[in-house]
Amino acid sequence: MAKLDVGGTVGSVGDYLLEQRRQAKLSLRQLADLTGVSNPYLSQVERGLRRPSAEVLQQLAKALRVSAETLYVRAGILDPDEDGSRSVELAVLADPSLSERHKQALLDIYASFRREDAPEPKTSTDPPEEELA
Repeated sequence: MAKLDVGGTVGSVGDYLLEQRRQAKLSLRQLADLTGVSNPYLSQVERGLRRPSAEVLQQLAKALRVSAETLYVRAGILDPDEDGSRSVELAVLADPSLSERHKQALLDIYASFRREDAPEPKTSTDPPEEELA
């Protein structure tokens, strides 16, 4: 699970949202109306001043007709790697009955279990496998 880098990741999601909004030929007010998110808040997200929640990203993805997963990665909510863990993370993020705090707690616990169960990386000082047999 990636943590948010306020200087970098938020700007990239804001830049991406601005680009997608312009491609969709929507004004900031039109996007605000489509998503139910305030115009000033969306402006702050686009400028990299605010970190949007998973719910806001989901509403933006629907209105802009882009992948919510792409927005989650750009916002630093999901790791960009392709190891099969995204389906669990996406399910947690998409659950409307969970609060943002609960979602983050579940994702943190899930990430810690995955790290705990990850195989140890081989080092150059490990003997070759045929010598172990």
